[in-house]
Amino acid sequence: MPIVTLDDSRIGPAGRLSTAAICQDLGFLLAKLHTLGSVLNNRGLAGVGLKERSYAVVALANSGLEPTQRELAEFLSLDPSQIVSLIDELENRGLVKRAPGKRDRRVKTITATDQGARVLEAARMAAREAELWHLLLSTRKRLPPSRHFWVKPFGAAQPI
Repeated sequence: MPIVTLDDSRIGPAGRLSTAAICQDLGFLLAKLHTLGSVLNNRGLAGVGLKERSYAVVALANSGLEPTQRELAEFLSLDPSQIVSLIDELENRGLVKRAPGKRDRRVKTITATDQGARVLEAARMAAREAELWHLLLSTRKRLPPSRHFWVKPFGAAQPI
């Protein structure tokens, strides 16, 4: 019996694939959940001109932690060249700024500008709305009780 049972008429031609054995693989299901979440987040964030990655950078830049480019790349699991491009784009838009580090002036820290903080507030609202849509869509799928859980990125799975 597959873990995910979906109504084929609602999800289109690929729905019949939900009976495949891979649908019992937790890693696969988590990847699918992440993909759906990314699509929904990016749709919601589009209204404020951000995507998931740029939203994450602005949020971390606005955290008061003054992250370095290297820390951002590592934390977000991005290649250093990807984080440089993201920061360049956000800096050009006036949402973040680079500044010499307080401990080591050769290292650049990333902080949000006032405009970045305003955009971040709108983005947070958009992200919360996307989360609600994600929850709504997730609860419409029928999963066995043992598979109903939330996954926290930095903690243990929590039953719902």
